[in-house]
Amino acid sequence: MINEAAHLHPDIFTLNVKQAATRDGFGAGVVMAGEEDANVFVLCADLTESTRVQAFKDKFPGRFVETGVAEQNMAGIAAGLALEGKVPFMASYAVFSPGRNWDQIRVSICYSRANVKIVGAHAGLSVGPDGATHQALEDIAITRVLPNLTVISPCDSEEAKKATIAAAKHVGPVYLRLSREPTAIITSPKTPFEIGKAQMFVEGKDITLVATGPILSEALKAAMELETNHNITCNVINVATLKPLDEATILDSAKKTGKVVTVEEHQVAGGLGGAVAELLSEKCPLPVMRIGVNDTFGESGHPLLLWEKYGLSAKHIVSRVVALYDDKG
Repeated sequence: MINEAAHLHPDIFTLNVKQAATRDGFGAGVVMAGEEDANVFVLCADLTESTRVQAFKDKFPGRFVETGVAEQNMAGIAAGLALEGKVPFMASYAVFSPGRNWDQIRVSICYSRANVKIVGAHAGLSVGPDGATHQALEDIAITRVLPNLTVISPCDSEEAKKATIAAAKHVGPVYLRLSREPTAIITSPKTPFEIGKAQMFVEGKDITLVATGPILSEALKAAMELETNHNITCNVINVATLKPLDEATILDSAKKTGKVVTVEEHQVAGGLGGAVAELLSEKCPLPVMRIGVNDTFGESGHPLLLWEKYGLSAKHIVSRVVALYDDKG
């Protein structure tokens, strides 16, 4: 049963569902943040169009810095701007930032508590044909371990816009994880968003299904099929903020259903599944199944075909949930 309080987009389970990439929501959101606050700056590592900061550059040229292909320098410049009272967003592909400049993010930004917003675009398998070298499947793991850093992975373009605006107002370092591929717009302008809060999108009683990022659309499809064809109802939780994790919402659901499945477009090690497993092992030990990429690099292909190949599509989620339910139910 869809949670009415979530105010989801009315077409999410129809052929009419609109699609957009989360990077598009960021592009709109950072312009809005710039309109609200003259201290908002944007830095980019020669990927202005790909990261959707072109509109900000056009509107606020005096607050845009092109660093070229120099992600480490970009982190240092952003830290300096932040320590002078600015609110810099630094944008690149996630494999390069936080991938290539992790040390600078760790020391210059997180250690200093510099108010920098790190924007990692083309995360997960969404970069598709560009292949393994450009598919960031480890970025959640390397960011959520850093002290003082908030980690956000929006489920759709609408949530990405809200997350960007919220990140601009949040005091402290933030990592914002974005995708390239257009995916279903799940939420609506009325859907609540707050950093550090998870949302219950679907209510059930048998399984807690926890997802982050655009792959949430597959989790929602899976929940619908599980209820229709297998009489298994799910609590589907959208975890947009991976750090700090909304422990209360996850624990409350886990205690009611007794079984938890996590879904993410990321390595199963160190990502959402790792965070949830850590939480439950300490406060509510129970069966946890982690669905994600299993200790392998991606390959070239259309993102939706890659979701299928690596077992992230709704079909695979359904089969694994059914197996867990039959085994433990």
